[in-house]
Amino acid sequence: MKGFIRILKSYDWMLIISILLLSGIGLLVMYGIAQHQDKVLQLFYKQSLFIFLGFLIMLFVGAFDYRIFRNWGWASLIAYLAVIVLLVGVLFFGITARGSKSWFVIGLFGIQPVEFAKIVVILVLAKYFGLSHIEIHRPLHIFISGFYVLLPTILVLAQPDLGSVIIILLLWLGLMMIAGIKARHFIILGVIALIIAIAGWMYFLQPYQKNRILTFLNPSLDPLGAGYNRNQALIAIGSGGLFGRGLDGATQSLYGFLPEAANDFMLAAIGESFGLVGVVGVFGLWLLIFWRLSLIARASPNNFSRLFIAGFFIVAMVQFFINAGANFGLLPITGIQSPFISYGGSGFIAFSFAVGLILSINRINKS
Repeated sequence: MKGFIRILKSYDWMLIISILLLSGIGLLVMYGIAQHQDKVLQLFYKQSLFIFLGFLIMLFVGAFDYRIFRNWGWASLIAYLAVIVLLVGVLFFGITARGSKSWFVIGLFGIQPVEFAKIVVILVLAKYFGLSHIEIHRPLHIFISGFYVLLPTILVLAQPDLGSVIIILLLWLGLMMIAGIKARHFIILGVIALIIAIAGWMYFLQPYQKNRILTFLNPSLDPLGAGYNRNQALIAIGSGGLFGRGLDGATQSLYGFLPEAANDFMLAAIGESFGLVGVVGVFGLWLLIFWRLSLIARASPNNFSRLFIAGFFIVAMVQFFINAGANFGLLPITGIQSPFISYGGSGFIAFSFAVGLILSINRINKS
């Protein structure tokens, strides 16, 4: 018992509390919406459970030795193969929701494999680049690391889930830059990415995905269709003013004018309920989280630790800013949710596992 208490004292509680505060804000807004929407009430209860389980996972994983993934390649390989199996399985046995076949349903709960795939890809790339960072300038390492990314990317694209594909590819590019890729190789990859993007627009993007992008560029094209969500999000945020309309006065969120208020547009719902002050508070908590991550990364004595924390930083940052950009009308709507704030069990559990590993890294580094 004394040993466990000593472990708990060694955790970065500022990081943990910041995450719990983010989750609490989202849960509070969800509770307000749930008073008027029975469907959201079920989401509120589920999210409460996810937050509780996520907190336990952080503490539990943080008590283990993260070096099992750094020293034993088979641990990351088993995790990688497991998510590949899940990604293949969801294409055959998953359900289709909002145009994407990306969910398993087990009883009352859904499982979204891509959320776990993001964390596993971070593990695999941190392990690989941690071993080969000295020779990362060699094109061979770019191709090998690209192979690790290619397989899950193809499977996620087949769902299709374009937003998650973008996150995985940006994770790969970001970690290569941190590991020391040469500028000319990065430019070549950028040109290849541009060619793939053009081909994807012409041959692979679904009509509803193209419509989201075109409506983002010109919202008047479809104000009652693809542009409706964006317009309602802006109305919700604007109506919140400086201090918000309160949980009982947020009519856009409460009465369903703001679609997916508990999911994709939670930040807009927070803006309506708590105003600019609430939105700035959310950004402030994220800055605090990123600051704590940077401190732990700088204090880490090995490349694996630094790269894993950097990878989690990239995924969390990209996911948050893509979601925030969609809520503020600055980016197309991709269906990407805000980590720790929006409703979602798979994402919360996967991110909690990653935070647990970071707590383990910090704890062992200090011992």
